[in-house]
Amino acid sequence: MAYFLSKIRDPSVLIPLLAVLSALATILTLALPYISPDILQKRMKDVAIERERIRSRERERLAKAGRIILRQEEKAFMKRIVERFRLSDWLSTETATAKLAAAGFRGPAAETAFIFFRAVVPAGLLVLGAFYLFLVDDLGYSGLTRFGALISLVYLGIKAPEVYLTNLAAKRRESMRRAFPDALDLLLICVEAGISIELAFRRVAEEIGQQSVPLAEELTLTTAELSFLPERRQAYENLAKRADVSSIRQIVTVLNQAERYGTPLGSALRVVSQESRDTRMAEAEKKAAALPPKLTVPMIVFFLPVLFVVILGPAISQVMKSF
Repeated sequence: MAYFLSKIRDPSVLIPLLAVLSALATILTLALPYISPDILQKRMKDVAIERERIRSRERERLAKAGRIILRQEEKAFMKRIVERFRLSDWLSTETATAKLAAAGFRGPAAETAFIFFRAVVPAGLLVLGAFYLFLVDDLGYSGLTRFGALISLVYLGIKAPEVYLTNLAAKRRESMRRAFPDALDLLLICVEAGISIELAFRRVAEEIGQQSVPLAEELTLTTAELSFLPERRQAYENLAKRADVSSIRQIVTVLNQAERYGTPLGSALRVVSQESRDTRMAEAEKKAAALPPKLTVPMIVFFLPVLFVVILGPAISQVMKSF
């Protein structure tokens, strides 16, 4: 031991030993990145493989689930009429596809049916109006007035499909707006339980269908787009564009920010969920506050006369008997 300590204290031995140790440390430092496995790269690769597995499984599920039909089947006779008379050149509109999607009709078959009805309904109203006004009863109108009535019927027939789509889209938006706070709560529970966003959307779509079928359809379509589209942001933006509901646009913004900046999705969803609940409660309180003025006229018209009859009826009867 003493011999070893004496050798360590010897500069002729200590200097070469330190040089060797320094060389070994340098070689080990340079070679360590190539020798040790890249844990982050491995985890990123595992995540990519798992995402592809989820996409494959989702494609198979959508292929087997024949009951989920988001596109309408195209009618052959409608397609033949539209193509033969080139109705799409003068009856189609630039916003027809967006209006059909907002009303729940998707695919080229829906646009073909829309153009077909825009041509058939005015023609039908024109034939019925001409038959009634010129053959059955002219209603005492002059020929020019009847001709103007026929033009009005044709215009009404052209606009009727658009009005129908507008009303149907408004009903769908109202249904989604009412059911979305509950769907957001379910989405928050799924995300905080560790479920991926694709599976969370699918689970919420299955549960919320009993309350709002339109919202379940939109979430199902978003689940399919998350499986097929290369970027999630595009699927989220498509959902906001189709639904056209302020609360859904807000949650889409939150999802895009979480996807881009890596912010915690659970806390953001919790804040948005609370805001959505507060908004729905404020709307309910607003409707409740507007109820008394609306009940004033029905009470005056229906309740007060009956009340006067009940109260004054016996007195009037007694007065009549006394005379």
